[in-house]
Amino acid sequence: MHEDLQKTIKDTIQLEGVGLHNGEKVNLFLKPGEVNSGIKFKRTDVDSVKNIIEASYKNVSSTILCTKIQNSYGVSVSTIEHLMAAFYGEGIDNVLVEVDAPELPIMDGSAFDFVEAIRSVGNEKQNCPKKFIKVLKKVEVKDRSKHISIEPLSKDLIIDFEVVYKNPLIRTRRKEFKLSNGDLTSIYNSRTFCLYEDIDQIKSQGLAKGGSLENAIVVKENKILNEDGLRHRDEFVDHKILDCLGDLMLLGHRVFGHIKTSQGGHHLTNILLREFLSNKSNWEFDNFEKKEKNRKGSMYPSPIAVNG
Repeated sequence: MHEDLQKTIKDTIQLEGVGLHNGEKVNLFLKPGEVNSGIKFKRTDVDSVKNIIEASYKNVSSTILCTKIQNSYGVSVSTIEHLMAAFYGEGIDNVLVEVDAPELPIMDGSAFDFVEAIRSVGNEKQNCPKKFIKVLKKVEVKDRSKHISIEPLSKDLIIDFEVVYKNPLIRTRRKEFKLSNGDLTSIYNSRTFCLYEDIDQIKSQGLAKGGSLENAIVVKENKILNEDGLRHRDEFVDHKILDCLGDLMLLGHRVFGHIKTSQGGHHLTNILLREFLSNKSNWEFDNFEKKEKNRKGSMYPSPIAVNG
């Protein structure tokens, strides 16, 4: 395998659904991207001069219950994290994402449909090496009891995530995810979740208009309200890892590093990325072309079945 080369999707992908927060119907087209173009979003319902939004941590304008990016014209797109996680896990570098609404479709609340669609068309290697961001020294961000850090790690990504809830069913759960281990199934198909007692407050903010038991897990005290329950025991913490993976994709390059976080989320991750990249002594570019020309294997998993 030559995972040192950039990749795009082989053909256009069309998906549709509803936005989790605005409840609007959304049409989504994923189109192959040129070498070094990265991930770009195009709002087809907006004037063509102003409708391109680069998927960058610098463009994050809100992290309230999702990740939202915005360009210099004030044009935005939100709830991008699950699609971005699918791109990260599948090793996709360059895609033009066309969307006719200000929010991506939530699908089933996970990255499952995005991953299946990407795998159904396949990927295409491009004649240009990937660049990776290599962590040179530890950077940490704290917010009271919440914290997140990134530290050096050779040729891999590890996310060590701890969730802490007062809810008796969720409580404290921790998991270490290693990208090179190869099986992302439980990460990809883990759905977003909320507490039943928070729903009124969320909706009072004009959010979750498209939310339902079809696209989110709802927890009431020690009970899952979804008829089929959890897909797997670690679905809560696995979904947080999925979100983190998607937010890391906003670096524009994949990272060799060890992420450790407790009670982290979109906001804390974005603060970390800004702090981390603000000082060039924290990082450097790396690629396999210059150091591992005879390398075998990959930090990316081979495609496996994704079970819903």
